[in-house]
Amino acid sequence: MTIVFKISDNLKDKVIKYYQNKRKEKTPPYAVFQAMEGDTTITLYESGKLMFQGVSADIDANLWIDLEKKYNNRIINNDGTEGKVKPKEDFMELSTLGSDEVGTGDFFGPIVVTATYVATKDFDFLKELGVRDSKKLTDEKIKTIAPQIMKKIPYVTTIIDNQTYNKYYSKSNNMNKIKAILHNKALYELKNKNYSYAKIVIDEFCSEDNFYKYIKDVPNKVLHITFMTKAEDQVLSVGCASIISRYVFLQKMDELSDMVHIPLPKGAGDEVNKVAKEIKDEYGMEMLNNIAKMNFSNISKLD
Repeated sequence: MTIVFKISDNLKDKVIKYYQNKRKEKTPPYAVFQAMEGDTTITLYESGKLMFQGVSADIDANLWIDLEKKYNNRIINNDGTEGKVKPKEDFMELSTLGSDEVGTGDFFGPIVVTATYVATKDFDFLKELGVRDSKKLTDEKIKTIAPQIMKKIPYVTTIIDNQTYNKYYSKSNNMNKIKAILHNKALYELKNKNYSYAKIVIDEFCSEDNFYKYIKDVPNKVLHITFMTKAEDQVLSVGCASIISRYVFLQKMDELSDMVHIPLPKGAGDEVNKVAKEIKDEYGMEMLNNIAKMNFSNISKLD
């Protein structure tokens, strides 16, 4: 995945400072620097263009996309194109369907997407539980509140296990396409239960145009979706979806850890590389194919 956009002048120094200790020794022609952040290569060019390349490029680019929105009122899509600033709507007053995913930045474990329906009558219950983006909650908190949410809030969860992911993933079937298909499937199943809602919201991971391109060959499509960055903090249905997805992901990680008798770390950093090598040496590459995403650059670091 590659995302390129021009960084605003008032953020350029912040970019340079942020990646100061992550720079590579060699710098490409016409570049101010090139750095590595996990699996992502970041290059700042003299022209001001900022390029993110790698499996998690969208995750690393979102830091600066969010800052562009905050400080410069710029809407930058995840494909690098710019959109128009939309009037802000208060989704905390609406019943919604919302979806969010977990596992796309983790070498080990599946991708989990959940869609939930939250009616206005459930707002007080969810706010008292402290529903918000699962990334801002500890695993212990997730394990405490997720079962309570799942008992009360309608939801649909879709999972793509590692074997299926590795078989399906390709240049034409990239991470965003896989996510789009899973989001569409979960939302479609939930929508067909005929709940009364005002909006359908997805935590934005690609542009609206690209999302609909990714699902164009899917027979059952969900349309009229609102795509929102940081939706998990603004829309309770997306917040619930984030928490349930995380809860299911943690359960699956425990199951995979039991399979190999090694606690599997999350993310894609150095600790992951160490554990991946242990598993390869003990069980072989076939086991990694069953529990990891083989397109991640971690695979190249096993020798």
